[in-house]
Amino acid sequence: MLSRVVRVNSAVARRRLAQPAAPVARSFSINATQRSSVPATRLSIAANSPRHIFARTMSVHHGESTVRPDPDQVLVDIADYVHNYKVDSELAFETARLCLIDTIGCGLEALRFPECTKLLGPVVEGTVVPNGTRVPGTNYQLDPIRGAFNIGTAIRWLDFNDCWLAAEWGHPSDNLGAILAVADHLARQGQSLTVRDILEAMIKAHEIQGGLALLNSFNRVGIDHVVLVKIASTAVVSKLLGLNRDQTIDAISQAWVDGQALRTYRHAPNTVPRKSWAAGDACSRAVNLALLVKKGEKGLPSVLTAKTWGFYDVVFKGKPFQFQRPYGSYIMENVLFKISFPAEFHAQTAVEAAYIIHNKLKEMGKTSDDIKSVRIRTQEAAIRIIDKQGPLDNFADRDHAINYMVAYPLIFGELTSESYTDAAAADPRIDALRAKIYCVEEPKFSTEYHDPEKRSIGNALLVELNDGTVLDEVEIEYPVGHKRRRAEGTPLLMAKFERHIAEHFDAAHQKEILDLVTNPEELAKLPVDKFTDLFVKA
Repeated sequence: MLSRVVRVNSAVARRRLAQPAAPVARSFSINATQRSSVPATRLSIAANSPRHIFARTMSVHHGESTVRPDPDQVLVDIADYVHNYKVDSELAFETARLCLIDTIGCGLEALRFPECTKLLGPVVEGTVVPNGTRVPGTNYQLDPIRGAFNIGTAIRWLDFNDCWLAAEWGHPSDNLGAILAVADHLARQGQSLTVRDILEAMIKAHEIQGGLALLNSFNRVGIDHVVLVKIASTAVVSKLLGLNRDQTIDAISQAWVDGQALRTYRHAPNTVPRKSWAAGDACSRAVNLALLVKKGEKGLPSVLTAKTWGFYDVVFKGKPFQFQRPYGSYIMENVLFKISFPAEFHAQTAVEAAYIIHNKLKEMGKTSDDIKSVRIRTQEAAIRIIDKQGPLDNFADRDHAINYMVAYPLIFGELTSESYTDAAAADPRIDALRAKIYCVEEPKFSTEYHDPEKRSIGNALLVELNDGTVLDEVEIEYPVGHKRRRAEGTPLLMAKFERHIAEHFDAAHQKEILDLVTNPEELAKLPVDKFTDLFVKA
C-alpha cells in the first residue's frame, strides 16, 4: 500500500513538471523588514523542482529574538533598594538587634541535637579555611558557602527563630546564615564591617523576603518558602561582597533561575528533616551564586517574564508578582518572634491557650484523661499546613502538627524542643488525646491574619470533659512575640537567649556576652569578627 501511494505521488509530480512553469526567480533573499510582511505560509522555491509540491505547505519560523531585554523590574527594584535605600528607622534597628540576639541563640540551642550537628562542619573532615567563616557554638572555620549552610541550618533546626506570615510564610532571620557567613569571612580578610552592617543587611533581607511574601503565595504552586531566603540573601550578600547594582541584578536573576525547592518535605506523608536544613541550603546557594557573578557570570535579564521559559510561565502559572508596598523597613518592624515555645507559628496562640487550660484543669482536680474533646477554631493557613491526623513518625512531623502541639501541654503543662523527640512521643496519652482534637476554620481569624493593620494569628480552644462539663473557651489573637505584645515579649526574649547561651558557656563568658548585646551602641560598633568570636568554642 505504501509503494502504491509513492507511485501515485510520483505520477502527480511528473504531470505537474510537464506543465509550463510560471516564471519565478531562481533565488532571492529577504531582509528583516521584508520578512515581517511575507505570509508565514507557502513560501515556495523554484517551480521546476519537484520539491515545491511539499515546500508550498511549509511555514516560516522567525526564530527567537537574541536581543537581550532590559532587566525585569522586580530585579531592578530589589537591587536599587539594596544599594540605594537608607534605613533610618530606629524601631527597625532595635528590632533587628533583638532578632540578631534571638537568632544566634536559636542556632546555639540546636547544637544540643545530634540530628542537627551530624550535618555540620566541613565537607571534608578536618578542613580549616584561612580567614574562614566561624560557626557560632563550634570551632569550625569554613569557606563562606559551607559556613552559610552550617549557620543557616542551625538557626532553623528547631523552628524557634522569627516568623513572617502572609500569602507566603517564612522565617526572615534564616537569611542571617548567609549574611553572617559572608560578613565574618570578609572581616577576617581585613574588611571593615561592624554589627551595624549586619543589622542593616538583616533589615533589608527581611524586607525583601517579607515584601515578596505579602501577596504572592509560592506554597499554592508547591514551592517552598526558602526560595525567598535565596532571593533575599543573594541580594544583600551581593552588596557585602562588593558587587555593583548591575551585578546584583545579575545575581538575583541567577537565584530565580536556580532550581526551587518543593514543599513536599513539609507535608504528610513525606515530612522529613530536610525542612530543617532547607534554609541552610538556600543560604549556601545564595552565597555561591553571588560569588559566581563576582567572577563574571552573566545574569538573565528576563528570568521572570520570558515567554514560556521564565519563572512566571514555568512556576507561577503565568501570573506576575504583586506588591502591597514599596521596600522600606516594615517587615522587620512587624516581625513575629517565637518566645515561649518552639512551635510552628500558626499554633503559637493555640499552645498558649493549652497552657491556660492545663492550669485550669489542675485547679479543678482534673487531668487530660478527663477530656472528651477539644475543638480548635483557627486560621485557614493552619488547617492547610499543620492539621494532621494519623501517626507522626519523627520530630519534623510532630513540630508541624497542631494536635500534637496542643495535646502535649494539655497533658504535661509544657512544650519544649525535647517534647518532639521519639522518647517524649512514646507516651500513649499523647496519641489518645490527639484523636480527640479537631480543627475548624474561623473566618474572622483568616481575615485578620491577612489584615496589614492587625496581622493576627488567632486560635481558640473549647474543651469538653467526660462528665459533660464544657470549659470556657480560651481565645488568643496575638502571640507574645507579636509587635502588639513587644513590651511584654522583650524580657521573655532575653530570658530565652540566656537559657540558650547557658548550655554552652561558663558564667563569666555569659556575662561578657550579655553585657555587650544589651548595650545597643557598643554592639553596633563591634567588628563582625569580634562579635562572632564571642560565640566560638575552643
